[in-house]
Amino acid sequence: MRVIAGYAKGHKLASLKGMQTRPTADRVKEAMFSIIQLYIGGSTALDLYAGSGSLGIEALSRGAKWCDFVEQSKIAVNVIKSNLQKTRLENWDIYNLAASDYLMKCDKKYDIVFLDPPYHKKLCDESLRLLYEKNLLNSGAIAVCETSAEEEVLSKFPVRKYSVYGSTKLTIFENR
Repeated sequence: MRVIAGYAKGHKLASLKGMQTRPTADRVKEAMFSIIQLYIGGSTALDLYAGSGSLGIEALSRGAKWCDFVEQSKIAVNVIKSNLQKTRLENWDIYNLAASDYLMKCDKKYDIVFLDPPYHKKLCDESLRLLYEKNLLNSGAIAVCETSAEEEVLSKFPVRKYSVYGSTKLTIFENR
């Protein structure tokens, strides 16, 4: 796993050992950022279910002005910190909380939200509901959900685009 483009391009990122997390494959991440590139420059991003932090780190590397990382696992939080130090990226904060707990307490607004939770648990649905109800997305903001290819995500936000890459589906919602 590596940073694909921008300031930290080429840096190898550490990932968590074992099967508790499923890092986004480089080809899926490359496709994702190709689709959303125009949204990144100067944006405020949120990486929910951050794992190793690779999606938020990619956004910072490509010009996001700020990224909050939310991860429940303390071990994963340490991996995110290590990856951020390795890439020398700035303008971030890490929250060691469950995604729903963070969203319930959140008073910030975001331009891009990355959701890459464990598959088949309807966590994208729950997180999108909280983002909508708490009005946490700026006008024109997007939420990028990574799920299994057969998983359907329900949201009050309209779908801007979806694509399938092998066993992975990306669904991009837009706050219009």
